[in-house]
Amino acid sequence: MSGKRYPWGDEISHDDANYSGTGGKDKWNNSTAPVGSFEPNGYGLYDMAGNVWGWCSDWYDSDYYIKSPLRNPQGPSSGRFRVLRGGSWSNNPSILRAAYRYYGVNPAYTVNLIGFRCVSGF
Repeated sequence: MSGKRYPWGDEISHDDANYSGTGGKDKWNNSTAPVGSFEPNGYGLYDMAGNVWGWCSDWYDSDYYIKSPLRNPQGPSSGRFRVLRGGSWSNNPSILRAAYRYYGVNPAYTVNLIGFRCVSGF
């Protein structure tokens, strides 16, 4: 899956994720879908794009990637705003790209478009 446009590959349809509009497996318009409503990606991870924006541990710094390590940048050690990734049920497909990050969100902000993604090593 490395180097792909989306967490599952280079193409997207409503069979892959919950995003703006409906069709295919995406039957949720203006709301979240139950976790696991779509197939997992190549790593066995569900819902890595669409449904809700996922909070990242990264603090936002507009200049960080200019000075960051090329491999596995960890983000600034502090800041005022957090980074979000993955897009939500209200976004168009270009926002769901794996490389897209939304910046400048106060961690105290709440809305039904933002949540988090859990990973378990069961």
